[in-house]
Amino acid sequence: MKIFRRKKNCNCEDISSDNTSKNNAKVSNSGIKILGTGCSNCIKLEENTRIALRELNIDEEIEHIKDFAEIASYGVMSTPALVRDGKVLSYGKVLSSDDIKKLLEEL
Repeated sequence: MKIFRRKKNCNCEDISSDNTSKNNAKVSNSGIKILGTGCSNCIKLEENTRIALRELNIDEEIEHIKDFAEIASYGVMSTPALVRDGKVLSYGKVLSSDDIKKLLEEL
């Protein structure tokens, strides 16, 4: 005797890849990103990153990501975080402009 029967019309196991691809499409792997909610630490990291870019003569836009889901998609659980070309360079601390320059020069 079967107590639980699977409905023939049930699509629970057919998880559409459309939603997954839409969420992944949001995450761009190019450029520099600051991940954080917009707190004073995130703002300071962004300022220091702008200084480092200017001193290195790098003309690159900085995108500030505040969406929790998108931040989590980078595997970051502690903000602020610095990302370049999809690679997390630092998280959980405010880097000085000199530290940021060193990281950018290593790439």
